[in-house]
Order: sequence, then structure tokens, then C-alpha cells
Amino acid sequence: MQAARVVGTATSTVRHASMRGWKLLVVQPMQVDGITPDGHPLVAVDAVNAGPGDLVMITSDGKSTSELLKYDRTPVRWTVIGIVDE
Repeated sequence: MQAARVVGTATSTVRHASMRGWKLLVVQPMQVDGITPDGHPLVAVDAVNAGPGDLVMITSDGKSTSELLKYDRTPVRWTVIGIVDE
């Protein structure tokens, strides 16, 4: 798991079947201080209805993502799994 800040949303006209109906967020991974960016922004599937500006927890765990999307083989790498209470 890693902390990230939601910086926007992503729209796709063509999606893999496992991603249909899911909101896509653009998230900026953050260092432990919650202020300093840590790498490039990522696209993540939103499982918790987060919005721009929220500090969230993201995971790249494939098994939990497959279970969430109810799809055995999905190209989704990152999933937003929680909103940090600030």
C-alpha cells in the first residue's frame, strides 16, 4: 500500500471489460510526509468514491483487484482502497 493524492479523473472511450462501470482516478503517489510527490502520477480504479484533493491509499495487489472487479484476468494495476482521515 502507498499513500497518494487524487489530482483528477481519467475518461476512456474504450475500456477493458473488467473496467466497465468503474471510475478512474489520476493519483500522485506521496512520500511519508504526505506532501512530497513520490514518482509519476498513476491511473487507479476507484473503489471508495474518492475525489480530487483526497489523500488515499492505493495498492497494486493483483489478487484483491481481481476480486474487487470480479474478473480473473484484468489489466488494472492500481486500485484506490481507502481515504485517509486527515
